[in-house]
Amino acid sequence: MNRVSMSRRRWLQRSAALAAGRAVGGGLWLGSHPALAADYKALVCVFGYGGNDGMNMVVPNDATRHAQYAAVRGDLALPRGALLPMGSTGFGLHPAMAPLLPAWTEGALAPVFNLGPLAAPLTKAQYLAEPEGSPLIPGALFSHSDQQLLWEAGGADVQARTGWGGRASQALATANPVISVGGNGHFGVEDLRTPLVLPGPGSSFGAYGLTPEDTTWEPYRLRKVAVDALVAHNQSVDLGNAYNAQQRNAFDVSQRLSGIVASVPGDAQSVAAIDAAFAPLIAGGWFTTWLAAQMYQIAKLIHARATVQGDRQVFFATLGGFDTHSGQVDWGNPTGGAHAALLAEMAGAMAAFHQAMKNLGLAGQVTTFTETDFGRTFAPNSSLGTDHAWGNHQLVLGGAVRGGNTYGRYPELALGGPDDVGVDDWELQGRWIPTSSVDQYAATLLSWFGATEAQLDAALPNLANFGSARSLGFL
Repeated sequence: MNRVSMSRRRWLQRSAALAAGRAVGGGLWLGSHPALAADYKALVCVFGYGGNDGMNMVVPNDATRHAQYAAVRGDLALPRGALLPMGSTGFGLHPAMAPLLPAWTEGALAPVFNLGPLAAPLTKAQYLAEPEGSPLIPGALFSHSDQQLLWEAGGADVQARTGWGGRASQALATANPVISVGGNGHFGVEDLRTPLVLPGPGSSFGAYGLTPEDTTWEPYRLRKVAVDALVAHNQSVDLGNAYNAQQRNAFDVSQRLSGIVASVPGDAQSVAAIDAAFAPLIAGGWFTTWLAAQMYQIAKLIHARATVQGDRQVFFATLGGFDTHSGQVDWGNPTGGAHAALLAEMAGAMAAFHQAMKNLGLAGQVTTFTETDFGRTFAPNSSLGTDHAWGNHQLVLGGAVRGGNTYGRYPELALGGPDDVGVDDWELQGRWIPTSSVDQYAATLLSWFGATEAQLDAALPNLANFGSARSLGFL
């Protein structure tokens, strides 16, 4: 992503802040529990919108499987010698993800293979035998909006109203809802709370004219006094009092968090340990990618966790552009192109964030994980791109990760084979049936987070369908 001017970025962020301020007043309840416990933990979701091609993110580098991979991928195939080796696992990372190689070396990074939305374990024979509309088959397969929802909600129901991050926050009774720095996703929706959506670094946060920095001007100060008097007034109906309570909470949230949100690298409120970690992603005084800015914002909130409040927090960040139907690689250079640029942005931001957590002494208390709409077809299309598929590979990063290993079952690299939904010649594209579910992935993360078995069942209603295979073991 090209750097945009500070003035334009701040204008955009201020606009986002106004929307966030309205959202806080409308239904969030942040920090109603007191302070910080010693066993603080955070989960950070990085969602790649559009459908990341996981088959070119983590690639087999043993001779036999790489030959199978290259024979099908054709012009999209990464040369074996270009891969970043992942020890003795038989796999390598895309070369654009070099910033994450130190995390792999230190044992803090793990790939999880062939994940996707599932209601229960599913074989190809079952998939082909089930009638249309079967509850065993996730709804609206291969559709962006529906599969985004299923990854964010867990399970297989495209009508799901809440997200698994939100249900987990609800089940654990966390002080705060999910905090999103990447927009208003479904992931953090609860029954009675919506995510707190924060703007990027350098932004104002709160209702226009009512933030602490605004009220240094006398007309805005008088406006704030008047609004405070209105929401302090006892109403004659319960609904009015509930509304006033929400508004008071919204003002409290913006008062506490506005300074953290507004801080930028090198200013009086910045944290040297965080700034140092993100220094490779800052040029001309600003972030070189938007994901870097989001992860920087999360790092600041984790550092200021006593102010944010609560001993458990879930964060949500996003990166778009993964719908690579064409131009996924450069002609004649499969290590370059649009997909390589996206993976470089993801890896750079995640690596800087992990370094920041290490600098703060919190690497073992923070786990970052990826999600995305779906995988892409193993077989490329005729436009140097890939099309919509199903199962996909993800990455998990943090000091608590059992790194140096891979998790889940890598698909058999055979078009029309046992992992490919296709049967007829025209549909033999490598749309892998997932061998592990979003629910199992989420349960592994949430077990580390502190969820009991009962809380896992409450947050992940389909988890019981996977019997004793509730954890994938990477934490």
